[in-house]
Amino acid sequence: MLIDKVSVFLAAGRGGDGCISFRREKHVPYGGPNGGNGGKGGDIYFEGDPHKSTLLDLSYKQKFEAPNGEKGSANNKFGRYGKDLVIKIPLGTLIFKNGELFADLKAAGEKILVVKGGRGGRGNSSFKTGKYTAPRIAEKGEPGETSEVNLELRLIADVGFIGLPNAGKSTLLSQISAAKPKIADYPFTTLAPNLGVVNYKGECFVVADIPGIIEGAHDGKGLGFEFLRHVKQTKLLVHMIDVSGFEGEAPYENYKIINNELKNYSKNLFKKYTIVVLNKIDLSGTQLRIKNLKKHLRVRKLFPISAVTGQGVEALLKEIVKILKKPISYSSEDEIKETIPVKKYIYESEFEVEMNENGVYVVTGTKVKTLTEMTKFGEDEALRRYQNILKKMGLEAKLEKMGAKTGDCVKIGKFEFVFEK
Repeated sequence: MLIDKVSVFLAAGRGGDGCISFRREKHVPYGGPNGGNGGKGGDIYFEGDPHKSTLLDLSYKQKFEAPNGEKGSANNKFGRYGKDLVIKIPLGTLIFKNGELFADLKAAGEKILVVKGGRGGRGNSSFKTGKYTAPRIAEKGEPGETSEVNLELRLIADVGFIGLPNAGKSTLLSQISAAKPKIADYPFTTLAPNLGVVNYKGECFVVADIPGIIEGAHDGKGLGFEFLRHVKQTKLLVHMIDVSGFEGEAPYENYKIINNELKNYSKNLFKKYTIVVLNKIDLSGTQLRIKNLKKHLRVRKLFPISAVTGQGVEALLKEIVKILKKPISYSSEDEIKETIPVKKYIYESEFEVEMNENGVYVVTGTKVKTLTEMTKFGEDEALRRYQNILKKMGLEAKLEKMGAKTGDCVKIGKFEFVFEK
C-alpha cells in the first residue's frame, strides 16, 4: 500500500534535573557543593532510507518521543544524555514544519534535526562563587521542543508515464521492468503510483506509472491530481495515447484533455520535456487514426507501439535513454523543484504582558517561559533567584505600569502566581 502523506507529532526529550549535594566526607575541609548537572534530552532526526518506499510505518504510530536526560548526582556526576531518536523515511520525502517546507531528503543517509532536546539543569556546584560558597540552588531540565510535522512523499523517478485511464501505462511498465502492477480491461485499474526499474542495454532508469487523469481532474474529478506531484521531479514525461480512443473521444481530443489538465495543475510541469507514445497499434483500423493524429500533433517524433506485443518498444527505450543522457535545463521561471525558504531571524522581546477577560495578567516570551519551567520553586534560594531575574528583566515594573495590585493573578506558562510589590 502506498501511503504518501502523513502527519506526526514529535516531542524531543526533556533535560535532566540538576542535583543539590554537598561533600560531607570526614576529615575533608572546605567540602562545598558537588551537585552535578542533568543530561541533555534526546533530539529527533529524520534520515533518508533508500530501502523504504512508503510512509506506511508512520501512519500506524503518529507520536514520537525522544528519551529524557537523566538527573545529575553527587560528586559532580553529570546525568546521562537522552538517546537521539532517528526516524527513517523514504528518499524524496518533503518535511513541512509550521506550515513551511523545512527539508527535502533526497540522498541516502542524509539526516536533518527536526526538534531539539532540552539542556540539562545545572547542579548547585555550578552556582558556587567566591561570595556564595554554599548555594542550595539547582535547575530543572529544560523542556524539549515539540512540533507537528507533515510529511509528503514524492517518488524519485527519471521518467513519468501519464495518460488517460486504460492507455496502457501499467502494461508497458510490466513489459520493460520487473514491476507487477494490476492490469485489467477497465478504467482506473491503477489506484496508486507504481515504480519500476528499467535496464536497457546496461543503462538503468526509474519509471513512475501515474494513475489515469480524466477531464476535470483539476476540479477533483476521478483521482484528481492526487498523485501528479510524484512526477514533478522527473526528468521527462511519456504521454501515452490510446489510438483506439477513450469513452468515444478521438485520440487527438484525449491528447488535448491531458495537456489542458497538466496546464491547470502546473505550468512548469506542462513545459517539461515530453515524449508522445501512440499505444495499441496492434488493433485493427489504427493506421488511419495514427495518420490523422500526425496531422494535428505538433511534435517532432511520435512513437507508435504495442505494449502487449512489444512492437516499437525498443525504439522508445532507445529514445528515453538518449534524452536522459542529455542535460535538461529550465529557465529560472520554469524551475520545477521547490525551494526551502530562507530562515529569518526576528528580534523578540524578553516578555510581553496582556490582561485576559478574567483579569489575569498573562506573561509570554520564550526566555521567561523557559526560566519558569526550569526553576525549582520548592527551594527558597531558587525562588529568590527567580524573582530577582524577573525584576531585573523589568517584569515587575511592567506589571505595576499596567495597574497590577497586590493579590492580582499573574500567569506564566502553566504556572500562576500572586503579585506582590
